[in-house]
Formats: sequence, structure tokens, C-alpha cells
Amino acid sequence: MGLSDEKDRIVINVGGTKHQTYRGTLRTLPGTRLSCLAEPDAPSHFDWDDKHEEFFFDRHPAVFAHILNYYRTGKLHCPADVCGPLYEEELAFWGIDETDVEPCCWMTYSQHREAEEALDSFGGGALLDLTSNDDQDPEVVTDPGDVVGDEADEMTRRLAQGDSTDIKARGLWGRWQKRMWALFEDPYSSKYARWIALASLFFILVSISTFCLETHEFFNPIVNRTELELVDNVTVEHVYQETETVVYLTYIEGVCVVWFTFEFMMRVIFCPDKMEFMKKALNVIDFVAILPFYLEVGLSGLSSKAAKDVLGFLRVVRFVRILRIFKLTRHFVGLRVLGHTLRASTNEFLLLIIFLALGVLIFATMIYYAERMGADPTDPRASEHTHFKNIPIGFWWAVVTMTTLGYGDMYPQTWSGMLVGALCALSGVLTIAMPVPVIVNNFGMYYSLAMAKQKLPKKKNKHIPRAPQPGSPNYYKSSINSPPTPHKAPLLPESPKLVHPVLALAQNITMTHDDVFKVKFPGPVCHALVLDKDYDEVGSTSSARAATVDRRPPRPSPMGLGVQPGVRTLGGGGGGGGTVTPWS
Repeated sequence: MGLSDEKDRIVINVGGTKHQTYRGTLRTLPGTRLSCLAEPDAPSHFDWDDKHEEFFFDRHPAVFAHILNYYRTGKLHCPADVCGPLYEEELAFWGIDETDVEPCCWMTYSQHREAEEALDSFGGGALLDLTSNDDQDPEVVTDPGDVVGDEADEMTRRLAQGDSTDIKARGLWGRWQKRMWALFEDPYSSKYARWIALASLFFILVSISTFCLETHEFFNPIVNRTELELVDNVTVEHVYQETETVVYLTYIEGVCVVWFTFEFMMRVIFCPDKMEFMKKALNVIDFVAILPFYLEVGLSGLSSKAAKDVLGFLRVVRFVRILRIFKLTRHFVGLRVLGHTLRASTNEFLLLIIFLALGVLIFATMIYYAERMGADPTDPRASEHTHFKNIPIGFWWAVVTMTTLGYGDMYPQTWSGMLVGALCALSGVLTIAMPVPVIVNNFGMYYSLAMAKQKLPKKKNKHIPRAPQPGSPNYYKSSINSPPTPHKAPLLPESPKLVHPVLALAQNITMTHDDVFKVKFPGPVCHALVLDKDYDEVGSTSSARAATVDRRPPRPSPMGLGVQPGVRTLGGGGGGGGTVTPWS
């Protein structure tokens, strides 16, 4: 019995830490990388050490302990001391579905995605190196003198449009487009961008101040107007009065609009993605706030009735100029954090509205009937001794009472109505207080993330791994360095064929949520790596137990393996593991 246990036992060396388990334990999760280690021919396909009789994988040893424990207990837990993206990559490497994480650890595992999304919204998602050059060696560092400003290495890295194909274009236009776009879009990209941002901030404040001063009677005097009208061949003179803004405020507003127009046109011209630019709410606000001024100037010289009607309408819609205040979000991180908090707390706001609506409906009904209890029989509507003549009027009272405003325009006059009013105020305090702490906590978390991103030191010399050199064990793991073959099988089989996760790992396939299928087999699954055979033929030998679509966010394959037809490849990842052997 002891000899049988020795044969069934397997040793796995992960990052220098040895783990022992049984082959039967690894077979509990078919379709994963570790399940292939239980196959008799596994030593010929993995990094096998004959001297110590162990498999080697150059992966994270602490994370592997939790993954191996998943095979033993059937429960996948996430360590609290491991960053979420690292754990996600390890799960992808070992071929384990992230949805198998236990509910108690799901919040810990998935919170990094919220943090990454928040950081992208605060400073842009895609990173684009201004000084990158495809022709340069990865270890060569571009001369800093070629870059404008001390922070030019970070230019356009925070911009969401950085992944656009237009901005990656080389040549003079490509370089100037990136720099000019960052100059007007990202205030933190260089010192010149900060000057542009300060100028824009100055004109925003001046424009808003002008908008407010125009409504003051000192800057908006009343003038007499004379209008001549021909009635039955008789000229009739009509004199009327209207307000007119002083001329110098109009000139100041014109200067501000000229600057906003210049800024908007520069951003449109040098924008990498015009369609994405037009979809952004702030850009739409810029255009809407500029347009009425030019229309008003163009129509001011016309005397037709239609022109006057349009001018009257434009004077009414001048309030859109106040929307320029939202342009401040480009210059203040706190405002961006506030906007992201409002978007992320949509569920809490919806819950708050539902609580408030229920309370308003209940207490408006109660106050209506409570106030009618002492009504005079000769007054059937009870309109003489109470303000609550109907339930819809009580809605207003319930809102201002639950929010503890209490305008005093409506109040109960009977003892029963006062009791309802007290209950309404107490329930309003308790109801509103429940969702608010969640919103406050979200703001605190996002604000700390934004401050941490601003204080993060800039990586001027980012590590870029060298390409595999001839003679190294990883040289022929790249499809670029692999010898040419007369035919090449497609990486992703066309519908209705299914792609096995281990097959995708071996082929270095980038698996998106529309491409990934999870197929688990009850028996051996390593035959799924036979790349020169049709996958339907493989599926006939191993009956599929389940086929479900795995809706996971796209992420790159963790193995840099380029596999040729007729070759099977299974490695330990990194630089230490993996062998390439032809199928016999």
C-alpha cells in the first residue's frame, strides 16, 4: 500500500517551494493545467527534473498554495495579501475560472477592478509613451533632451484615447499630434500644459463672473426703444423699454468666447479619435456654450420679426454658459472624484429615492386623514382649518419634513397631525442616513486612490524584457522565431468548434469574453493540445461534460508560447519552465 501511495504522489516545485499531492487530487478539476500533470506522459511535456523527480513552474508560490488547496477542498479562496491582478493572472495560467472564487472572497478579489476603473477615470486609462520608437532596441533609452519638459515621459499617458490607431502613427504629424493633444487635454503632462490650463481656468472664472454680473441692475440698465410701424398708411411710433447689458461686459464675454473657440478647435484638430471626442459630455458642453454667442452676434443686426424671436430665445438660453463650470473638472482631481463617486453610487442614490418616495407617499396620506379628524361637519373639505386639502399637496409637506428643511408654509394644526409630523421627521432622518455613509465611503476611497496616483513616482526607465536570444530555452517558444511551416492551423477554430482553455494557453491566444469557452472533460484532457488535429475529432474521444460561455473581461494570455502545427507545448511559464517536443 505504501508503494502505491509513492507512485500516486507527485511533487510540484513552484518558484522554489515544493508542494506534494496525489495525482487523484489533480484529476478533480479536468481541463486545467494541473490535471495534465496526472497523465502518464506528463514528464515529456512539462519541465521535469529527473534527479529530484519533480515538476518545476516559475510562478508565484504563495498563490499556488491556495490554488492547490482548491483541488483538495473544492473551495477557491483569495489571499488578502495578494494584489487582485496578480491573482487573476495566476488563475488564468493554471486554467481556473475566476467565477469559482468563493462568495466570501469575491469582494476582495474583484475590488481591484473598481480601483483600476477609478484610476482610469481620474487620469486616463491607456498609457502611451511619447518617446517610444518601434525601431529602437528595447534596452535603449531615448535621450531626455528630445523631450519637452521634465514630465514629458508621462505625456498623453493618462488619456483615454491613447489606444487609438491614429495616435500611434509615426512621423512628424504623429509626434506633434500627441504633444499638442496633451498640451490642451492633460494639464499634468508638462509645464506648458499647466500654463494652458491656468489660462483656461482664468477665462472660465471670468466668463462665469460676467454671466452673473449681467443680471445685476447696475450692469443691466433700462433703455428706451422706439419702433415705427405703418398702420393704414400712417406711421405709428411705439416706445417701449427693455434692459440692455453694458457694452464692456459684452466685449469681455467675446474675448472669453474667442479663447474657448480656439481651445475647442485645437482639441478637435489634434484629437486622436474624433468620434470618441464628440461623445464626451464635456466636449458637448463646450460646443453648446459657445454657439449661442455667435448666433446672437450674427442676428443682432437683423430687424425682421423672425430674427427678433430667435434673439429673444437666445437670451433665454444664455444659462447654458453656466455649464462651463463643469470644465473645471479637467483641472481639479477632487471634482473628477466627485463625478466618479456619483456614477459609482447610482444604486445607493436609487435606494435613497425609493426610501424617500415610500415615506412621502405614506406620510402624505397619514397627514391628510389626521388633519380631517377634527374637521367641522359644515366644512366637508376641511379647507378652513387645515392646509392639507388633498394628498398631492401633502407630498410637498412630506418631502420638506423628511429632509428636515421645514419651510413653514404648511404645518399640522391638530394633535393627530402633529404626531404624524413628528414621525415623518424622525423617519426622514433615519431613512436618509442609511445610504449616505456608503456614498461617503466611496468618495473617500476614490479620493485616496486619486491622491495616490498623483503622488506615484514616475517610471522614467521602465523595465522591458529582452527578446529571447538564440540558444535560450525560450527562443523557439515565439511564433516569430519558430521555423516556418507549410501550413498553419488557425488559432481560434471557427464556429461551432469550441476552444479548450489549456489549448488557448498553449497557443498564446488572447481570450476575450466573446471567444472563451469553458469545456470540462471527465477523462484526460491533454489530448486537447493536439494542434494538428481537428478539435471535433478530439471532442469525440473525450465527451464534453459541460459547455458554458465564460463571460470574463479580456486579458492577455500569461504564456508567451507560439505553437506550430504538429507540436505540443506545455511550460512552466516565465523563463524556467517548458519543453517543446513533437508528437510521437
